[in-house]
Amino acid sequence: MILPPTFSKKANTIYAIIETPKGSRNKYDYNRDLDCFELKKILPSGTSFPYDFGFIPNTIGEDGDPVDVLIFSDSPFFPGCLVECRVIGVFVVMQKEKNKKAFRNDRIIAVTSQSLNFSEIKDIRDINKSLLDEIVHFFKYYNEMEEKSFRLLKKGNTKLAIELIKKNQI
Repeated sequence: MILPPTFSKKANTIYAIIETPKGSRNKYDYNRDLDCFELKKILPSGTSFPYDFGFIPNTIGEDGDPVDVLIFSDSPFFPGCLVECRVIGVFVVMQKEKNKKAFRNDRIIAVTSQSLNFSEIKDIRDINKSLLDEIVHFFKYYNEMEEKSFRLLKKGNTKLAIELIKKNQI
């Protein structure tokens, strides 16, 4: 797959590639070696991704994978779909696998540029606190199911999110 640039030409706007659609119990990952998407796992019954989840091209996070992005969208996309997104914030996160060293695994929070339902959201502070707490709870539970810990260090604004993306560009 030829990856697009990290940033589009609009201010605070990135490209994202969807791995797992909103509402899916199936967790997909892009396999760089095979150049295709593969099923990584199936979430427990009653659990699904709250919003579209993917990665930001041409970035590498501390975990060795492209930087993660959670995308607010009007309806789910499909794995492999390229989506232009407005960055609205970040969950700065420390993650730890059993018997391993803790590492940062931040989640950029974005809104599709084409969104009608979320067009008014410009910053993470524009999102209802209880909704953000539910999303953090999803990630904590999701990691606990794999015997990993997920600790939110802070919720950052657009400026911090853009700085983190630039820092992790390759």
